[in-house]
Amino acid sequence: MKQLKGLVIVLKSINNFILNFRFSKIFVKEIITLSFIFGLLVFVLFNISYPKLATITFIVIIFDLIILNSIGYKRRKEIEEIKTVIKSIRKNKIFDENEIVLSENLKNLEGNIKAMFQRTQRDIANMEKLGQARTDFLGYVSHELRTPIFTIQGYLETLLNGAIDDPKVNRTFLKKAIYHSDNLNTLLNDLIDISMIQSGLMSLSFRYFNLYNFLTDIIIEIQQVDKNPNVELALKDFNHQIEVYGDKDKLKQVIINLLGNALKYTKEGSVEVLVLEKTKYATIKIRDTGIGISEDEQARIFERFYRTERERSSSIPGTGLGLAIVKHIVGAHNSTVSIVSKLGEGSEFSFKLSKE
Repeated sequence: MKQLKGLVIVLKSINNFILNFRFSKIFVKEIITLSFIFGLLVFVLFNISYPKLATITFIVIIFDLIILNSIGYKRRKEIEEIKTVIKSIRKNKIFDENEIVLSENLKNLEGNIKAMFQRTQRDIANMEKLGQARTDFLGYVSHELRTPIFTIQGYLETLLNGAIDDPKVNRTFLKKAIYHSDNLNTLLNDLIDISMIQSGLMSLSFRYFNLYNFLTDIIIEIQQVDKNPNVELALKDFNHQIEVYGDKDKLKQVIINLLGNALKYTKEGSVEVLVLEKTKYATIKIRDTGIGISEDEQARIFERFYRTERERSSSIPGTGLGLAIVKHIVGAHNSTVSIVSKLGEGSEFSFKLSKE
């Protein structure tokens, strides 16, 4: 029995030596070279006879094997340590970077693995967030498309079932169908815009243009369409010679969107466009005396499809994409949209455009 145990120990030692040698074999050339140089120097300097040289050579070989075994053992343990940590990460057994601990000699590698772990966790979180956003996006789109389509379909079916011959309702139903088809067209255009923006396909054409003429033309265009006698739409006077740098067409979309919202949520009072000029930039402000936005909702109004509680509970139409588009276009001009608002008192949206 003792002999069997001894044999097992010997075999295990040989197996460990072989494993250690596999991990240290990359150093064999260097160690043999150093040993050869050492032996050659001893032979030359001390004029050792060949029999003694054979003995010294044998001792050096044993010493080399011990060194290789020691190096291989240490390297094998370190690699196994690294493999264990990486395996735990792959199997999601590690949830915090502080759980990643390596030996003292591997501290630099430990830092790199922790950085890799953090980046992987962020990527996973972003993928989950993107997946949820995609799901929400499809849900919102299907809902927003379904509503006007079903409404238009209902009016048309009613007309075909006999209402078209009733002069009291036929024109009313047709007007309502056109109204909802316009909303559907707006939604589709907004979806195309937001899709192109977020996919990076939105092309911008930057050039200098006169800001006063630009805003004046937009105000006149909107006044011809929106003729609410209870709301005054005005452009406050400013330097007529200001030139700003940007994509004129995209910025027109921004201004029309912001003014459209201001007019939509202002039952009476005023909607004003103001320009404040600085040395390097001009700030455009759209200010209204409308219903205002609560502080809790101000942080979310630039999200896709987000509509405030008051919007959802009212009959005011909207896609919930307008401000998201505004945010991206203004962002493409290296600027941000700021908001100051108070419930019942109105809102002010502003952003800056470069003059250089």
